[in-house]
Amino acid sequence: MDEMEEGKQKFLEVVQEIDGAIQVVIPVTPSNSMFLISLTKGSNRKFITVPEDDMIDLPHDTSIRTKVAKTIKDAIAAL
Repeated sequence: MDEMEEGKQKFLEVVQEIDGAIQVVIPVTPSNSMFLISLTKGSNRKFITVPEDDMIDLPHDTSIRTKVAKTIKDAIAAL
């Protein structure tokens, strides 16, 4: 598994820890070094952006994991 796939897997784990009912769609490749990620719960959908570097560092860097988790929590709260 390459760094990007590890990061995507960790992202999915973080989302499931926060709310297991959330469906996540992560693009295969970033656009302008950003991933536009869809979070869906029921009929509500919210998009968040995560920098490519953050996705790569997510499994290994606690501060980035904390930052991304806060972004996810804020997006879920808005659903």
